[in-house]
Amino acid sequence: QVQLVESGGGLVQTGGSLRISCAASGRTFSTIGMGWFRQAPGKEREFVAAISRGGRTTDYTESVKGRFTISRDNAKNTLYLQMNSLKPEDTAVYVCAGDSTDWNAREYKYWGQGTQVTVSS
Repeated sequence: QVQLVESGGGLVQTGGSLRISCAASGRTFSTIGMGWFRQAPGKEREFVAAISRGGRTTDYTESVKGRFTISRDNAKNTLYLQMNSLKPEDTAVYVCAGDSTDWNAREYKYWGQGTQVTVSS
């Protein structure tokens, strides 16, 4: 089992930056791929980014490419999402997920509770 806890969400103005984190405990973090998803009110859950277990391979949905960076520190059992040039449409609950790098949420076994990110216009 892997337990995931997100932190770092908050309110930021358009164009601002925010870094959210996901702390993992339990099974060895470094052995699993990780991803970030988001869900805005009234919308479907959306893939945001994923990273391989070693951190060498990353993948992003088109709308965040060049603005968001996913990374991980296996020594600290922590996943990060650096978000720059934030837009109001980035407003959502951001959730980390473990044990895959797929765009399909059904491929992930472990989920955090989420952290709210709100971008004001």
